[in-house]
Amino acid sequence: MSKASARHILVDDEVTCQKLKSEIEAGADFGELAREHSSCPSGGRGGDLGEFSPGMMVKEFDEVVFSAPINTVQGPVKTQFGYHLLEVTHRED
Repeated sequence: MSKASARHILVDDEVTCQKLKSEIEAGADFGELAREHSSCPSGGRGGDLGEFSPGMMVKEFDEVVFSAPINTVQGPVKTQFGYHLLEVTHRED
């Protein structure tokens, strides 16, 4: 069965999400920004969600996590919770 590990930053609006993505692309640390800005409890762990299988996260999240290149920041991804920046850190098929 497929498994992946990822980290994310969850914010309320797309503008903030895009701004944080630009900061990461300019060299800011993903984990630091997650600790400062993410509204998800995982923010305290630098956005780390640990390992999970398909179907454990919302559909929009799964679609990105199980298809995106590893170690590349994806997003903004809109879900019922808000806007996410996602980075897949590991995946096994």
